[in-house]
Amino acid sequence: MGAKLAGLRTGFDGISMSKLKARSVQARASDGDLENLVPSKPQGKSSGTVLPFVGVACLGAILFGYHLGVVNGALEYLSKDLGIAENAVLQGWVVSALLAGATVGSFTGGALADKFGRTRTFQLDVIPLAIGAFLCATSQSVQTMIVGRLLAGIGIGITSAIVPLYISEISPTEIRGALGSVNQLFICIGILGALVAGLPLAANPLWWRTMFGVAIVPSVLLALGMAASPESPRWLFQQGKISEAEKAIKTLYGKERVSEVMHDLTSATQGSVEPEAGWFDLFSSRYWKVVSVGAALFLFQQLAGINAVVYYSTSVFRSAGITSDVAASALVGAANVFGTAVASSLMDRQGRKSLLLTSFGGMTTYSNVRLVAAEVAMNSMACQGLEGPFSDK
Repeated sequence: MGAKLAGLRTGFDGISMSKLKARSVQARASDGDLENLVPSKPQGKSSGTVLPFVGVACLGAILFGYHLGVVNGALEYLSKDLGIAENAVLQGWVVSALLAGATVGSFTGGALADKFGRTRTFQLDVIPLAIGAFLCATSQSVQTMIVGRLLAGIGIGITSAIVPLYISEISPTEIRGALGSVNQLFICIGILGALVAGLPLAANPLWWRTMFGVAIVPSVLLALGMAASPESPRWLFQQGKISEAEKAIKTLYGKERVSEVMHDLTSATQGSVEPEAGWFDLFSSRYWKVVSVGAALFLFQQLAGINAVVYYSTSVFRSAGITSDVAASALVGAANVFGTAVASSLMDRQGRKSLLLTSFGGMTTYSNVRLVAAEVAMNSMACQGLEGPFSDK
């Protein structure tokens, strides 16, 4: 647990991919240690690149988003095919089984990454991802569908833990914020891909099986890509695998950076005498402020209604009388990708806090305006004796 937290917060704070003057860098690890990371010499141009390996890791983020969004357009059709069209409870289980599995996976992902390494955990994660997608695509009963969704959920739960961890540990300092946000961007791209994949449903009601089965392809590509990707140098160094860490650094940053990065890793581990933190330590007085702020941000994000949009936007558009309901959902997904791309480009320049305040302020303003507009519209229709699209009559 301590290794995971330290990796997320500290990473390689002494690493830079461009020419920098030698300087001392102070980084506070999540377990409270203050570490002085001093580059051993001015940095030269790197002959390595991390971008291909970040791209491979982002296949996990795409799968995360795809499994979230694939049920949006497919729910009505799979419900009819599996005989649960009139059973809202079973439909709810089909949707929520993924989240139940994701909860389990998110709690185990960090431990697996610490034990087996980042790349090996990615490869192990492909097993529930691929099997879950296969069961969903071939299911002849709702029970099989729920099991498939549960397995896929375990898979995406593990990816939610290891994708940002791996990216942060291989990313250079000056672009770590941008590369860190790439995870969220590719999640949105995965959601958009799932919504676009639902466009042929109107012409082919059985297309929903293909939609679920398509997820097997990026799962296999993730396993193959990770077989060719370097392990996290930080994890290798922590395991005492010095020669393998140097080889990974050479692949990521070039041979001219090996001694410098190894010096930074050595400096980062010196002077740490405190025991590793456990789950219950997160609720101690030492960490409660950070944990509370982080949990509140995630909570408010969910309460903003994004889950209803991701899972049910097609049904909502259909109930509102929009004939191109799946296409409308795809446009919502495209807007989601656009907003994430804008935030990613502004994150390192504008800062995280200002973007959060602007985002939440915009959502609050929009929600209030929408409620007022809806009330005005309903009052106007009531005065004219008309019925709204959601009337019970």
